[in-house]
Amino acid sequence: MGERRTPVLRAESVYRALRRAIIEQALKPGIKLPEDSIGEQLGVSRTLVREAFGRLAVEGLVELKPNRGASVAYPTLEEARDVFEVRRGLERLVAENLAGRLTAAQAAELEAHVEQEEKAHEQDGPESIRLSGEFHIKLAMMTGNALLLRYVQEASSRCSLILAIYGRPHSSECAVSEHRQLIEALRSGDAARAADLMDHHLRAVVTRALLTPRVERDIRDVLAPYARSEGLTPS
Repeated sequence: MGERRTPVLRAESVYRALRRAIIEQALKPGIKLPEDSIGEQLGVSRTLVREAFGRLAVEGLVELKPNRGASVAYPTLEEARDVFEVRRGLERLVAENLAGRLTAAQAAELEAHVEQEEKAHEQDGPESIRLSGEFHIKLAMMTGNALLLRYVQEASSRCSLILAIYGRPHSSECAVSEHRQLIEALRSGDAARAADLMDHHLRAVVTRALLTPRVERDIRDVLAPYARSEGLTPS
């Protein structure tokens, strides 16, 4: 039995290693992912690497293109805004379902995780982004709803990649205190407040990132100062 389970466990390890490397920005958005090099580095077959790519593609972390291989995803701003909009809806549902049902052990687990976030917060780098996403995945897991957990995990993974690309320096500022407020609201059993806090929290994450709608300028406005500097006038 152990021999038969080994490939499954190794496949899971490959997936986790690549996922973390992407979210922590060791593998940068857009970079190509050669199967042979990755397989050699991780000591596994290309088959297991391809399997991991498939799982990561479902989460939106990897792009698979025919005849071009795999690469770390690089979502556009429009895609980023869409992902966050979907995530807000999913996580309001998480908050509503978990409010009043949080056990003492679960609350302690969340508090311990927030303490980890606080330690990583000073650097405010990839680890901070990863831990923030894991906090939300823990909440979804605690609902006991496997389908909701799957969707939240996928959305959270994509958002972590998005923040790696578009996040401002210190874009996770205040997130730790917001997580603490969420825990207290869930403990109190106030589903409406918990859902509102979750929505406010995710909106704040978007605000702190570079996800505000881009205003497209007319090409004439763009070229106007250059025309003036050259003594050119509109016809």
